[in-house]
Amino acid sequence: MPKRQSGNKRGKQSNFAKLSIFQPNKYKFKKTCPLSTKSSPQVDYKNIKLLRKYISENGKISPSRITNVSQKKQRELSLSIKRARNLALI
Repeated sequence: MPKRQSGNKRGKQSNFAKLSIFQPNKYKFKKTCPLSTKSSPQVDYKNIKLLRKYISENGKISPSRITNVSQKKQRELSLSIKRARNLALI
């Protein structure tokens, strides 16, 4: 009497099993920082028009993963936003 095979057949693999989570992603692209280009405006606490772009409606600072700002510029941005808040410019 032959044994019954359950579910997945031993000789065949599904397409999902062939994919690896460790394969490099060929379609990944790097986003550039909008404040690091040559023609970008200076990050300063007096430049309120620029600072308003990086603040939510509730007054919170938007994270860099959403705004694509580099880590160095994000620190400058958060410091200048806090200074502008302290001086009641925002």
